[in-house]
Amino acid sequence: MTRNKFTILFIQLCWTVYVVTGIHRKDIFPYGTLSGDLTLQEGDDETSKVIVLTRPMRFYEASFSSLYVATNGIISTQDLPMEKQYVDDGLPTDFPVIAPFLADLDTSNGRGTIYYRQTESPTILNRVAMEVHRGFPDARFTPTHAVVVTWENVGAYEEGSRSSDGSSNRVNTFQAVLAYDETDTYGLLLYPEGGLNFFGTRPKESYNVEIELPARVGFSRGEVSFLFFSRQEGPFYSITTNEQSVKNLYQVGNTGLPGVWLFHIGSSYSFDNVIPAAVGGVLATPPPFDAEATTPEYSEYSDYPEFQSPTLPEFVEAGADPSLLQSPDQPQVQLYGEEVPLTASPETPESPNSESGPRQHPAIPEPRNLPPEHSGLPQRPVPEHTILELFPTRDGGSPRHSPKDQVDSVVQGVDLDTGVIQYNGGSKETCERFSQQCSQNAYCSDYATGLCCHCRSGFYGNGQHCLPSGAPHRVNGKVNGVVLVGSTPVEINNVDLHAYVVVSDGRAYTAISEVPEPAGWALMPVAPVGGLFGWLFALELPNSQNGFTITGAEFTRHADVTFYPGNERLSIVQTAKGLDAENYLSVDTKLSGSVPFIPPGATVQMEPFKVTFQYYPSVTTSISVREFTVVSAESGAETFSFQLRQNITHNYCRHGPRSGPETLELSVERVFAMFVKEERILRYAITNKIGPVGAGIPDGGEVNPCYAGTHDCDTTAQCIPGEGQNFQCQCATGYRGDGRNCYDIDECAEHLSSCAAHSQCENLQGSHRCLCQPGYEFGFDGRTCIDVDECRSQPCHAQASCTNSLGSFHCQCQAGYHGNGFQCHPQSGGSERPKTHCERHRDSAQTSQDGFSLVGAFVPECDEAGQYRPLQCHGSTGHCWCVDVQGQERAGTRAPPSSPRPNCNEPVRPERPRTQCEHHRDSLQGSHGGVGAFVPQCDEAGQYRPLQCHGSSGHCWCVDVQGQERAGTRTLPGTPPTNCDGPERPERPETQCERHRDGAQTSQDGFSLVGAFVPECDEAGQYRPLQCHGSTGHCWCVDVQGQERAGTRAPPSSPRPNCNEPERPKTQCERHRDSVQGSQDGFPIVGAFVPQCDEAGQYRPLQCHGSTGHCWCVDVQGQERAGTRAPPSSPRPNCNKPVRPERPRTQCEHHRDSLQGSHGGVGAFVPQCDEAGQYRPLQCHGSSGHCWCVDVQGQERAGTRTSAGTPPTNCDGPVPPTQRPETVCERWRASLIEHYGSQPDPHHYLPQCDSAGEFNPVQCYGDSSYCWCVDKDGREVPGTRANDAVKPACIPTVAPPTQRPLPRPDVTPPPTGGVSLLYAQGQQIGALPLTGTRMDKDKSSVLLQLHGSIVVGVAHDCLERKVYWTDIAGRTINRAGLAAGSEPEVLINTGLTSPEGLALDVVRRRMFWVDSTMDKIETSNLDGTGRRVLIDKDLVNPRAIIVDSSSGTVYWTDWNREAPKIEGASVDGQNRKVLVQEGIGLPNALTFNPASRQVCWGDAGTKRLECISPDGTGRQVIHSGLNYPFAMVFHANHFYYTDWRRDAIIGMSRGTSQFTDDYLPEQRSHLYGIALASPNCL
Repeated sequence: MTRNKFTILFIQLCWTVYVVTGIHRKDIFPYGTLSGDLTLQEGDDETSKVIVLTRPMRFYEASFSSLYVATNGIISTQDLPMEKQYVDDGLPTDFPVIAPFLADLDTSNGRGTIYYRQTESPTILNRVAMEVHRGFPDARFTPTHAVVVTWENVGAYEEGSRSSDGSSNRVNTFQAVLAYDETDTYGLLLYPEGGLNFFGTRPKESYNVEIELPARVGFSRGEVSFLFFSRQEGPFYSITTNEQSVKNLYQVGNTGLPGVWLFHIGSSYSFDNVIPAAVGGVLATPPPFDAEATTPEYSEYSDYPEFQSPTLPEFVEAGADPSLLQSPDQPQVQLYGEEVPLTASPETPESPNSESGPRQHPAIPEPRNLPPEHSGLPQRPVPEHTILELFPTRDGGSPRHSPKDQVDSVVQGVDLDTGVIQYNGGSKETCERFSQQCSQNAYCSDYATGLCCHCRSGFYGNGQHCLPSGAPHRVNGKVNGVVLVGSTPVEINNVDLHAYVVVSDGRAYTAISEVPEPAGWALMPVAPVGGLFGWLFALELPNSQNGFTITGAEFTRHADVTFYPGNERLSIVQTAKGLDAENYLSVDTKLSGSVPFIPPGATVQMEPFKVTFQYYPSVTTSISVREFTVVSAESGAETFSFQLRQNITHNYCRHGPRSGPETLELSVERVFAMFVKEERILRYAITNKIGPVGAGIPDGGEVNPCYAGTHDCDTTAQCIPGEGQNFQCQCATGYRGDGRNCYDIDECAEHLSSCAAHSQCENLQGSHRCLCQPGYEFGFDGRTCIDVDECRSQPCHAQASCTNSLGSFHCQCQAGYHGNGFQCHPQSGGSERPKTHCERHRDSAQTSQDGFSLVGAFVPECDEAGQYRPLQCHGSTGHCWCVDVQGQERAGTRAPPSSPRPNCNEPVRPERPRTQCEHHRDSLQGSHGGVGAFVPQCDEAGQYRPLQCHGSSGHCWCVDVQGQERAGTRTLPGTPPTNCDGPERPERPETQCERHRDGAQTSQDGFSLVGAFVPECDEAGQYRPLQCHGSTGHCWCVDVQGQERAGTRAPPSSPRPNCNEPERPKTQCERHRDSVQGSQDGFPIVGAFVPQCDEAGQYRPLQCHGSTGHCWCVDVQGQERAGTRAPPSSPRPNCNKPVRPERPRTQCEHHRDSLQGSHGGVGAFVPQCDEAGQYRPLQCHGSSGHCWCVDVQGQERAGTRTSAGTPPTNCDGPVPPTQRPETVCERWRASLIEHYGSQPDPHHYLPQCDSAGEFNPVQCYGDSSYCWCVDKDGREVPGTRANDAVKPACIPTVAPPTQRPLPRPDVTPPPTGGVSLLYAQGQQIGALPLTGTRMDKDKSSVLLQLHGSIVVGVAHDCLERKVYWTDIAGRTINRAGLAAGSEPEVLINTGLTSPEGLALDVVRRRMFWVDSTMDKIETSNLDGTGRRVLIDKDLVNPRAIIVDSSSGTVYWTDWNREAPKIEGASVDGQNRKVLVQEGIGLPNALTFNPASRQVCWGDAGTKRLECISPDGTGRQVIHSGLNYPFAMVFHANHFYYTDWRRDAIIGMSRGTSQFTDDYLPEQRSHLYGIALASPNCL
């Protein structure tokens, strides 16, 4: 060993005197066609075609987007003049020039080649970054693009007669590399040893004179503008002045290596002239050896301690032991030109021969390793096949220990002769031993050197952590730090950060709570805090992957934000610590540094941007510059910028092949930041897409909706693109549905979990988790539950012994003591031992609290010591089973009365988990079973028996292993059952009748539906013509679809109908009756009015409501005859009396009748009308007991409401003073209740108000768990929407009352000269410009802020450029001009209850509107005068209204759920007719296509968009996959509609029936009406 040390010392001394002579040709940057280079045409004065740069490059202070390469050794940013104008002149030149060797060169006749290319290869960029870091230590430079130009073996221009001196054999080789990012450009000039053989050329015009001009090397800005009309010489920088200085190009350098010259040649900040690198001269270096460069040389933060990764201190490649990279006392030295390895390939490329020439990769010397104990020598990386780090490790540190606490050693020994570390393949990680390191949603793969984890199909991640594709995700964490705002330090102490990400759209919402006010305003521009989540979960374009796929859930992000012009610097460190118990990402954030001051109340606006990410095996980097605008009352609009540099370090598996691109581009299409002072919440909203560089979505191009984000898939679904505009919606793993509506799968209830024995399943949104049962804990693999030896913790009394058992333990007092083992007392003759657990159990079961015995209760049996006997039997049922020491039943030991008792002395076998059949059986045998419920039969192994029979009905059938009935095997009582063991016939699919029957026999929770109608199917599975209800005794005939044939129903006491007779069509009365008797799910609507029809199907003259007892007379249309209604206690009216002239129904009667029908619902308020049909002054709610006074319009008089049990107000007396006016929340709630027909469905939204009438901080849809936070005005707070069992934690939003006026609702007009969409959104009207047919989302704006309003209908007058709207909160119709500063004008404010749809006739200068509570359509002049009722009969719920001015026709929708329809009439109310009444559900949206002359509507019930001609012909379906359309317009062969499910405006092409665009406002809430605003009338 001593001899070896002396040898090594001698080698080390030799190294200290080695002198580098220069860069070799093989060590310059790769070039040639194999490297993707283009070649310049041969010739004496050639210029390349324009090189269009992917990103602009800075040269001096200017930005250039193109370059040109010339024969004569120069690169320019503009097309070059003829060579005679510059080739013989010195610097400066008249045009921009980068001159590595400006001379009269010639490549004619194959004398040399000129190569050039632009590249984004991290291999090239990393190498340049190392040189810049070496030459400019203070630079913060991470190149994103580079241009490489190589002149290889080029000669000087010579005439034929002058070539006898042999100069034609002298050729030069040199190279220029220009690398840049968004702000800076650096130039590398390389002159390899032996590459310069001539140093100048002779002028063409002076050949008779023996002179030679030395080559010019340097940089020239060219001429620049001076004043307004002149130009002057720009700055320049020369490297050479004479022949000797040209020779110095390869003999010296300014980077520490001869032949390598580095210059800073451009910047977006102040830049006067070129700056050379700081190092120069010839330096002594050790001889070459294989010291592979890794990412530390590329890290822009390597000299900042605060930016070092805790797991990768110098961004060392994961898997390499840092101690092997360099010795402690001698710096690592890298031979110039060695490549930075970017893959984990263990192969070493063969060294090329010594001949110079183009190649794709430079040589990598043969690896040789020395033992680590020789610390006097530089240590080099261990070869790829001897990896010391195990992946994945949970802590990112040392390898995981084996179960025996022995570290698996990979290195067995070192051969000093060969320098190769011997590898023991038997000790590597394999899936057989270490697959538990992978996610439960990943699979494990073995490779030559170890294992790697890969997410399964339907999941994404790095294998350690996998998330379901398409499912939304949440991020939780804490934020800490001290931020200097201006000169004020602000501490942020452990505040909460929550983020919500809609992965299918790439939308990320981030909220940081409890931010101190000075920092809250100042941190608004720091959107990169939330930008991390945008990158992690960005919408993936083709050939790309988001950040989580690379990092998984454990990584560290270092970001450095430098603000300009103040140079404030903020450090952001975000550490991801894995997935929490809810499967959500946990990220902690630390902020330190300073930020510029932003005035309170200011807003920050940021434009969309793009940024390129560079990917390396264990680190991802990017650098970008962004602008932001601060708008404040003090300074107006000011624009600032900041530079963001970031590194994201993470684990990676180097054992398998590395996949994925080297660079990707993140497109941030929308950035929103705000600070809510009252709540101290800082919010960011970002929309992100990631894809290949330059592969963004082209303007106006046809992009698949999945990539454009215009699809209508559910937020828990994945959009799968097809060809062209086609796509499919597929629910994310863990969800079920059609893709447009997805619901969480309860894996636990459906027995789909992967939980092992002794564990229990807990459902999560989109997933589940396994928890070990009490007495068990997770083993080494993290998945298997093993018994906990509780006795190790000595839980028993000191005088007791502990005995461990599976899942439990037993404490027993020692001899001479008595007790339960936890408390032991010395035995004495007279003292009584305390009762044991078994004895207390027995005594409590034998006697109830009132002293009587509990009949039929199980009474446990205890032995002499008071312990449970191993065998227990139930005295009433006869069942017996074995128990443990705690009295808990041992699984699998229960025996029924007729079978032998179990042997409880047998050793306890490992308990198998209950099967699906046993779960099914036990759930029905318990208290939920119900009499007559079907209970499945399971065999000894717990599997479904092939033959199943229903004990009550006698039906039998065969089932598969899942317990699902096999079609065609069901037999009736009394017939032989099917042979389920016989050869299985090809199984036909279930028919509609069989599915109907099976669904009716068993509900979703597995129990029989008592009293439900069960259809009868024949042998072929078709409906039998005669159907009877087993409970009611009614019988009727059905068609092949199972639909009842009109007029065939017979009550129990009458003969059964003859189903062979021809069928007559159903009458209106029968359709009415049937629609009420059977809802969509097949069950009667409880409490609904069911009309009575006679034998001919006509309405009986006398109708009575079975629930309320009211009776009344009707006409032949079933409409109530006014004045005939009788309450339950009065005699029934005589409907045979001659009909007196019927007065029209009053508003009160309309109101009352609309609520007494099927819409009324149980508990709805029904107004009381007097004999004349007017509202009674006192109104009371029958369900709540509240009473109040009303005016003649039925409107409640303020201050008159009394609660149940208190005397009602005297409505004839004076009205007491009003306590307070209704708030916005209360008005909105009352309006929506009326809008929903006074009985909203469970899924409908109603504002929740507190006792003061203000908005509750948490708002939810009905009784669902779909909730969000709102501010004091009821506007949704972005990023808070959740669909969890736990509602979001919302902070109260109402500050103490202040006496300040609401802001003026001034008009902010949309851009002039184009078409815009005007849309209603609660308390505002927005404007969305159109560019062609595309929505210009960047120019969207708020047209009107209308605090306290709820705008529903909106219309535009193209002649006077005014916008009109209805307000259901204020019960008004209003208008405003579109000129800046216009104020609203109230047109109508009386006689309105729920004004919704609004339409203008611009020709006749009239407007039309519907009132969905008053059930009428009215019209007036545009100024509100000339008001009159247009239609007030046969309307139930009018919604949308439009006018075709050319034909003078008005159309409207009526979404009466019993009989929805679309009608039309002339603008004077005449010629009324029904246009559509079949095949519609909730026709909300209505528009007119002037090109095809068709009426089109969007139906929220049928989900269809359809069109029809005004004469009722030509009906066609345009699209059948809408969500919840509310309002619609038509423009340029496109439909644009508001959608309540997505809270968006959706665009659709009429020609292709495909979605083309969508717009989601930043403030998420329901969008109502929509109108088209154009500068001229179309």
